[in-house]
Amino acid sequence: MEKYQNINILYEDNHLLVVNKPANMPVCLDSSNDIDLLSKLKEYLKIKYNKPGNVYLGLIHRLDRPVEGILVFAKTSKAASRLSKQITDNKFKKTYYAVIENKIENEGSFINYLTKDEKTNTSYVTSESNGKKSILEYKLIDYKDNLSLVKINLITGRHHQIRVQFSHNGYPLYGDHKYNKNFINDNKTNIALIAKELSFYHPTTNELLTFEIELPNKYPYTLF
Repeated sequence: MEKYQNINILYEDNHLLVVNKPANMPVCLDSSNDIDLLSKLKEYLKIKYNKPGNVYLGLIHRLDRPVEGILVFAKTSKAASRLSKQITDNKFKKTYYAVIENKIENEGSFINYLTKDEKTNTSYVTSESNGKKSILEYKLIDYKDNLSLVKINLITGRHHQIRVQFSHNGYPLYGDHKYNKNFINDNKTNIALIAKELSFYHPTTNELLTFEIELPNKYPYTLF
């Protein structure tokens, strides 16, 4: 596994770049003007292959800034188009792990309708007529100290979906400053949510590719 500064490169070929996004790094440039993942990866490709001018790198999907996890980028426009179609056709399988407050059932699903407030950059549960249908499935992995480690299969990909749905249903994510009313800001605690596994079909060979990373070696994951 190659590493560029603090970014782990999980896989690379002529069409794809799969990486582990560090927590607290924005995927692309935002109002904070902090260093973003897309710019760093373009820099990595420019240096590695001595490319002149602008480097193409297609952004296929995103993760919230505080969330660590696996992302795939396209190195060609054709790959970008084919990968984007897989997302539309629900052929991407995204598996997340989260630490939530309270004891949850061994397995289940949440179906809610979400809408986004652009002014506050938050989402909330609303009526079917006003929101987008949002579905996820979960499985309890372990429970300790009133915290549950859950594996999440994200069926739809709405803004802040996992965070909103678990909070709305009484299981806010540990360390979530936006949706957990119990959150205490100590400038050290990060949201306990990680995009741990990703599966999709290679855009040219159609081979099923699956990537997985380890849970972070820090609290609250170390409880389990």
